[in-house]
Amino acid sequence: MKNCSQSTANGVGVRVLADAKTGYAYTDDITIQNLELAARTAHYIAQNRPSAAPVPVGPQRSEAHDLYPIKTPVNDVALEKKVELLYDIDRFARGLDNRVKNVFVSLGSEHKVILVASSQGLVVGDIQPLTRLNVTCIVEEGGNRQIGSFGGGGRVEFGFFVDNKDWQRYAREAVRQAILNLTAIDAPAGTMDVVLGSGWPGILLHEAIGHGLEGDFNRKKTSAFSDRIGQKVASELCTVVDDGTIPSRRGSINVDDEGTPTHHTVLIENGILKGYLQDKLNAGLMKMPLTGNGRRESYAHIPAGRHHQLRAEGTLRGFLRRRASRHHERQVRFLSERSVSDRRRQSNSAG
Repeated sequence: MKNCSQSTANGVGVRVLADAKTGYAYTDDITIQNLELAARTAHYIAQNRPSAAPVPVGPQRSEAHDLYPIKTPVNDVALEKKVELLYDIDRFARGLDNRVKNVFVSLGSEHKVILVASSQGLVVGDIQPLTRLNVTCIVEEGGNRQIGSFGGGGRVEFGFFVDNKDWQRYAREAVRQAILNLTAIDAPAGTMDVVLGSGWPGILLHEAIGHGLEGDFNRKKTSAFSDRIGQKVASELCTVVDDGTIPSRRGSINVDDEGTPTHHTVLIENGILKGYLQDKLNAGLMKMPLTGNGRRESYAHIPAGRHHQLRAEGTLRGFLRRRASRHHERQVRFLSERSVSDRRRQSNSAG
C-alpha cells in the first residue's frame, strides 16, 4: 500500500435568474446567516426586477428514475477488504508474465448526496455513488519498458468487481496492452482511417462535436451547429445520443443538478441535427424542452447544459466537426470494421 486518503466536502450554492442574467453565490459553512448572505449576494449580482406574481408551492410531477439501487455503498465496505483486493490483483498480474515489473492498482469511490430546492416549489434529492477500479502494469524486456492500463466501474457495489472476478479481466488487459507495446512501432504521419470500438472512444466524439451541441453555445451563436436544427450535419450513417438513463453507468444519474430527471436525448439522427443539450436557464431562453443536462462540478459552480454519456450508435463514417474557428478545427473520422476489411480485400485483389 502506497497511500490511502479520505475527504469530505459540503456546501450550498444559491442561484438567482433574471432573464439571461445569473447571480450565483455559495458557502461551504452551512448556517442560516451564510445562506441568507449567499442569497442576497446572488440577488444583487443578477439585479432581478421585483415581481408581485405569486410563487407556486407544491411538488412537480415528472418521470422518476432509480438507476443505481445500491444496498451497500463501497465507502461502507471495510478497508481491510479493499486492501485485500488490491493485493490479490498485484499478485495475479505479476503471475501472468515474468516481464511484469511493477503493478499499480487504485480503487476510488465517491458518495455524493444532493438536494435541490427551487422557488417553484420543487424539492428533490438524490444519492449518487461512484466507484472505479484501475490496474496499471509496467513490463520490461531488453531494457525496453512499456505500460498498459485498464479498469472499470460505475455506480455499482463492491461485488461488481469481486463476485465474477472482473478484476482479473482488468489485470489481463493491462498486461496485454503493456506487452503489446513492447513490439509496437511508431505510427506513420499523415491522414489515415481509424477504427474505434465501444467505450472510451466516445470521449473522442465528445471532444470533436460534443461541446458544440451544448445549448448555451448555440444560443450565443458560437457553435458550428447554431441555427442548424433539421439540417444535415454529418453522414446519414451517423446517429449520436446523449443518454443519462443507462442503469449503473458512471454518466447516469436519476436527476441532474437542477432536479430534472435525465433523458435519452437524440442529438443527431441519420446525419440530421435534432437538438441540443439543455439546462433550465438555456431551455427557457431558447424556448426548447428540458433534456436533464443541467450539470456542475460542485455546489461552487453554476449549472450548465453538459453531457451525461455521449454514445455513437450504428456505423459512423464521415467527418464530424466541432466548433471551427480561424485558429483550429478538430476532426474525427469513424469507420466500421466491415468497411475497413472491405478496403483491405479490395487492395489485396487489386495487387
